[in-house]
Amino acid sequence: MPIYHRLGEVPKKRHTQFRKPDGSLYKEHLFGVRGFSGPQSLLYRHNAPTAVKKIELLGAEAKPRLLGKDAAFRHRHFVMGKAQPKGDPISGRRYVLANDDITIGISLPEKAMDYFFCNANRDEVIFVHQGSGSFDSMFGRLPYMPGDYIVVPKGTIYQINPDFAGTTRFLHIETPNNIELPARYRNEVGQLLEHSPYCARDFRLPNELITHDEQGDFIVQIKTTDKTMEYHLANHPFDVVGWDGYLYPYIFNIGDFEPITGRLHMPPPVHQTFAAQGFVICSFVPRLFDYHPQAIAVPYNHSNVESDEVLYYVSGDFMSRKGISQASITMHPGGLPHGPQPGAVEASLGATKTDELAVMVDTFRPLHVVAEAEEFDDPEYPYSWVK
Repeated sequence: MPIYHRLGEVPKKRHTQFRKPDGSLYKEHLFGVRGFSGPQSLLYRHNAPTAVKKIELLGAEAKPRLLGKDAAFRHRHFVMGKAQPKGDPISGRRYVLANDDITIGISLPEKAMDYFFCNANRDEVIFVHQGSGSFDSMFGRLPYMPGDYIVVPKGTIYQINPDFAGTTRFLHIETPNNIELPARYRNEVGQLLEHSPYCARDFRLPNELITHDEQGDFIVQIKTTDKTMEYHLANHPFDVVGWDGYLYPYIFNIGDFEPITGRLHMPPPVHQTFAAQGFVICSFVPRLFDYHPQAIAVPYNHSNVESDEVLYYVSGDFMSRKGISQASITMHPGGLPHGPQPGAVEASLGATKTDELAVMVDTFRPLHVVAEAEEFDDPEYPYSWVK
């Protein structure tokens, strides 16, 4: 959220002496994007964030392996509900689709993180499908629950701590670009407009700063463009006593998205929730159907010629599609028409509302299938429009 936020103790003026009770100086740390001209925050720490004891290159490359050019050009359905729990919220990520602008995957962690993580080159959106817990970072604590989008600026050091009271399932979106709110929802000062499907009150910002001042050996796995490094820090990475600014993690819950409806079927851009260079993220939520007396509620057949359409199915009955289970991912590539499956149009006539819940990603450059996702691919899906 591009609004000013302040947490903990900060000095009256920037770049001035700010002393601890023992008289020593706190360490000032500017955290920003796009050099010194983009959004930024100033953090004040017990210790310098540069105290590194050891650096190691981990064996696994961070960049997922993509299928070659001989992979079939077709609609795809990945039955990710079949995936078994694996690793922690970072090591357990399974990537499904990717291009130069975005990587999409899921995770079902079975254990907690015993280290910290930093995605140095990519913003992240972590959608909480199932489970609750806390997202802890150098900016403080953010409790999360099902339906939350956790938006994480690149360079943030964090740790995800599920409570493991039940199944924990995340959808992961990573991008080298910046996750923002759509420009058409905001005025010239960044304030959300009256016609936007959410307002500033709907966003949860860090509100509990838990400061650590321990010394020791703290492991931070830092993911770069094509590798993961392991940094051993001499000080706890959450040693921040205060910060203020415009750049920090935040949470928006899909249940707070207010759907835009009309007399006739509204196209997917009305569901847009986030924007980034190369793609958009949309939220399909329970809503009233179109109310023209002859309206057809399901989407019409369409060819999104210059974008690939990805849907992650969260819950409910998706009005235009059958045979899709929760946690499935479908991908309809640009250049191929798709639309309601046989019988869906007639079945929708007279319906007044839908209870579907899904996350959609539209990309403006072709997506490639990640090799490890092939085991979840449904080869019959392209033929599901035949009676």
